[in-house]
Amino acid sequence: MGINRRDFLRVGSGGLLLAGGGLLVPAWAKGAQLLQPAALPDGARESALLEALPGKVPLIKRSYRPPNYETPPEYFREVFTPNKAFFVRYHLANIPEVEARSWQLRIGGEVESPLVLTLDELRRFETVELAAVCQCSGNRRGLFQPHVPGVEWSYGAMGNARWRGVRLRDVLNKAGVKKGALELVLDGADGPVLEKTPDFVKSLPLWKGLDENTLIAFEMNGEPLPHWNGFPARLIVPGWTATYWVKHLSSINVVSAPFDGFWMKSAYRVPVGKFPVVERFLSQETAANTPITEMVVNSLITSVREGERLPLGKPLELAGIAWDAGYGIRQVEVSTDGGQSWRNAELGTDHGRFSFRPWHYRFQPRHKGRYTLLAKATNRIGQTQTFELIANPAGYHHNLVHQVAVDIV
Repeated sequence: MGINRRDFLRVGSGGLLLAGGGLLVPAWAKGAQLLQPAALPDGARESALLEALPGKVPLIKRSYRPPNYETPPEYFREVFTPNKAFFVRYHLANIPEVEARSWQLRIGGEVESPLVLTLDELRRFETVELAAVCQCSGNRRGLFQPHVPGVEWSYGAMGNARWRGVRLRDVLNKAGVKKGALELVLDGADGPVLEKTPDFVKSLPLWKGLDENTLIAFEMNGEPLPHWNGFPARLIVPGWTATYWVKHLSSINVVSAPFDGFWMKSAYRVPVGKFPVVERFLSQETAANTPITEMVVNSLITSVREGERLPLGKPLELAGIAWDAGYGIRQVEVSTDGGQSWRNAELGTDHGRFSFRPWHYRFQPRHKGRYTLLAKATNRIGQTQTFELIANPAGYHHNLVHQVAVDIV
């Protein structure tokens, strides 16, 4: 059974709010109005309230049913996003509480030996861990101009975690994939409330499923997956957008023809040739459009906020994160004069090619006034952030050079 508003115990202003799961959060935080980017649509700014789902700190609510909550940007000052602050994204509102002891994963279709695995049986495969960014395809959609329909995300429909699980290819090899197999059809335990709503079922090219980095994960940052992030097991497809990272994974069906479900043939598609991606989903591609696959290179300034007032005479510590589809961040350039000149920031610890890469840059403001700060990331294959939006109907791949204006007083 799903979780609803009755899971919250409300108390008077100034007290504490007890969320189901025992998490105590400040009562002032629930329903607090937030300062949101001016580029967001009016309704998205007005409805952006902090609200705590059970087991989570207050997140920025974009919708309640289905639950879509984004991570406040302050949490991106850490390389790894805390589980309790990790964003929540669902397409469907019927989200069951899956129990570990009764969970099963079914592998069938074009295989020699269909499997039904319990969580204990899944754990008997070789266990691996990797750091990877999980990012909604529509992250920053709300910042598109002109606005496009969909969840009006700002910067926080993403997070970075250490994922621990087993390689999907090991499970597929045990089942024995038949010759001629083309795609993997993936389903989770969540489902639609109405019969006519298409279930959220995705497919993945077989070659990507056999990649050594594609995992079935059951741990996140050293703990079991949170309910809202796919407990007890989810798919991890590092470098690709989170539409393929199926939560509450329940079945994998190997097929020899392109899967034609709604969430593949109609949703999560971009115009052909618009974006500089390397890995393409060719069996699902048409002459006009193609499934979204890789994330584009991006960065975020996290150490200062838009409009923040800072004292003259004190060095400004500019810092943030950069990431891409797994080719690796080569450099981050910073401008402190609105883009007239650029300097290289210093890259921090490399936690793996799929992870956030921290960076920092220190400079001394010489005069009072407004400073427009920019950050631009470039990866190791030469892809870089853009200065103009690449228009597409669903508002995917927003990777404009990040810009923050601060006042030195």
